[in-house]
Amino acid sequence: MIKKIFYRINIPVLILICSIFIVNAQTPLYLDSSLSTEERVEDLMSHMTLKEKVYQMNQFVGLDHMRQAEKNLTEEELHFNDAQGFYKGIFSNDVAEMTRRGEIGSFLHVLTPEESNLLQDLASQSRLKIPLLIGIDAIHGNALVSGTTVYPSPITLASTWSDNFLEIIGKQTAKEMRATGSHWTFTPNIDVLRDPRWGRVGETFGEDHLLVGNLGAAMIRGFQQDDFTGTEKVIACAKHMIAGGESINGLNAAPMDVSMRTLKEVHLKPYKKAINEGVYSIMAAHNELNGIPCHMSSWLMTDLFRNKWGFNGFFVSDWMDIERIETLHHVAGSLKEASFLSVNAGMDMHMHGPKFPEAIVALVEEGTLPLERVNEACKKILTAKFKLGLFENRKINLDEIPKKIFTPEHQKIALETARRGAVLLKNDGILPLPKSKSVKRILVTGPNANNQTILGDWHAVQPDENVTTIFEGIKNIGTDKGYEVDFFDSGENIRKIKDTDIEIATQKASNVDYVIVVVGDNSMRYRWKDKTAGENMGRAALDLPGKQLKLVKALKATGTPVVVVLVNGRPISEPWLEDNIPAILEAWEPGSLGGRAVAEILFGNINPSGKLPLTVARDVGQLRMIYNYKPSAYFHKYAFEKITPLYPFGFGLSYTTFKYSTPQLSESVLNPNSTVSVSVQVSNTGNYDGEEVVQMYIRDLVSSATRPVKELKEYKRIFIKKGESKTVSFKINKETLAFYDINMNYCVEPGDFTIMIGSSSDKKDLKVTTLSVNTKMNVDE
Repeated sequence: MIKKIFYRINIPVLILICSIFIVNAQTPLYLDSSLSTEERVEDLMSHMTLKEKVYQMNQFVGLDHMRQAEKNLTEEELHFNDAQGFYKGIFSNDVAEMTRRGEIGSFLHVLTPEESNLLQDLASQSRLKIPLLIGIDAIHGNALVSGTTVYPSPITLASTWSDNFLEIIGKQTAKEMRATGSHWTFTPNIDVLRDPRWGRVGETFGEDHLLVGNLGAAMIRGFQQDDFTGTEKVIACAKHMIAGGESINGLNAAPMDVSMRTLKEVHLKPYKKAINEGVYSIMAAHNELNGIPCHMSSWLMTDLFRNKWGFNGFFVSDWMDIERIETLHHVAGSLKEASFLSVNAGMDMHMHGPKFPEAIVALVEEGTLPLERVNEACKKILTAKFKLGLFENRKINLDEIPKKIFTPEHQKIALETARRGAVLLKNDGILPLPKSKSVKRILVTGPNANNQTILGDWHAVQPDENVTTIFEGIKNIGTDKGYEVDFFDSGENIRKIKDTDIEIATQKASNVDYVIVVVGDNSMRYRWKDKTAGENMGRAALDLPGKQLKLVKALKATGTPVVVVLVNGRPISEPWLEDNIPAILEAWEPGSLGGRAVAEILFGNINPSGKLPLTVARDVGQLRMIYNYKPSAYFHKYAFEKITPLYPFGFGLSYTTFKYSTPQLSESVLNPNSTVSVSVQVSNTGNYDGEEVVQMYIRDLVSSATRPVKELKEYKRIFIKKGESKTVSFKINKETLAFYDINMNYCVEPGDFTIMIGSSSDKKDLKVTTLSVNTKMNVDE
């Protein structure tokens, strides 16, 4: 009787115990958030088939992007148009089903939070429920998503010469990305600009590797915030590996033929900084490098970046560039062979499209590609997903989005960087425009005066209420200053400005006190046929495109004072403007609140302080023109052109004036393990408080291999009240002076070094002293 009672009592207990064991057996360890990332990755991979691992390397464009292509293209175009993200024989519904089956590991061009949630829902129905990693080109804010903060373009940010701003923008962009469903930004672009004909100048930080490297590293810090663990951080992507800014003809994806010395001295240095900063992804370049497509360069991906420099993230291809190893570069006979060449060299993820997974699976199964290569790639991608918290937080709360995007805090930084990124190129005293005691009239005109060209490339159409155009900014502030401000649309399409509109603008200009004409370039990708700059829109000239100069000349001929505001993503070479227009403001692409920033500068509310991160040539025929040229570059002269630039690297005017003292060294000789301090006094001798960017350059006077006439080594942005002085100091050690000698050893050779400090790279703006080195010093690369 006792045994029967005991048996009856314990049957339910036994059932409960068994059910617990069954549930535990069915719930894999990788779904346990209390475990370490390493443990979760290891467990998940133990459950995965070869195909499932390869699928994690597989990226597609978003469904809405495909549906737009399906809507806008003919059936014939759909079968041959990879630029629209369409895949022959595969439609958006097919891609949705592939996602449900777990056959896609990542997406890009997912531009709405609703689609992000939809895709994650589909992925959650797959066997292993692995979330998607969603990437987006958040180049200067998450601007491809409507309603977000559009910060000034990278070339504008570079003109601030302020690392701190880039880190803050990285953090704020990461917050807006995560709020709208993205986790991976395809930026910073740390290509070093060497040819301003290139359409992607606006995506870069300019022509100097130190500035590019510092600003890129700062942005990576902001995006990733150490190891990117959490729900308000994203992984950054340094791109494009490598030398994309030095094509043989200024066109995107054209070949690069660059010496090993130039690679090491210029193009590779920003990548070393990015890797040291912990960047978790690197994108290969469209182009070939010295005969080898970058997408199959084992020297770059494996030998140098992974094995020597310790890169521990993953490599991603650019837009269908693994295919182009076969179809464009012709060094492979099939996609399968191209896939082998790329993945075997170190590539981890394919952007984007079908047939890549099938090729990789076949290569592994036949023993051509090591399984370990797939395991390595899969492990790194899964590590990102776990650290980003996607297994627990794959979807976003749509109701929370308005609290996290275009916030007052983010708008403040967008405005401050637009203010500090604008560069005053010329001012004969007309600026700032005075407060008017009697009513005066201003005419604002030009193709970029009253639209969203100020947002640059890589933005979607933003709500009008979120964007202050230049006309709107001038009208808002000008009205408070006692002006009547009118606008005339002289033609927004730069390619199609009409003579009749120029005539009307001229008539209106004759009846006002000032004309502000806003000219430049158009980088808006959603108006592709109107574009004159931006991705895949190189030019063979550097002047104002279309009839813009004719417009400015006609306005000037009226006798009314004319101020030119430039809105552009790459430098404009128009010496006529410098010779004839009293004031020129380079606004670049100043972002959401750019119109307000420009107006504040024009009316004197803000004292301009931006400095050029590139050299502006007088003419395309001067190219290549950079500040850090070699000593023999101008041994001879041009027949009909000067050898000097229109505006030098580091140049930018202020409404006040700054005076520099002669630099003082703490020691006259640098020893192997010592650091020398160099100090200079900067005095504000004008009538306005202002900010100045103090720049330090060096020159090795005698070296075993030729060196540039000057090299930027440090910079500081300082604020000085009128009548005050501040002392600025820089540190110099052996790393500051090191270079690759005649045998490509990284070292400092004995001899004298000129130390130059001033307001730009121009010789007349620099004060000098001399530092000596008495013994050779080897330096770690």
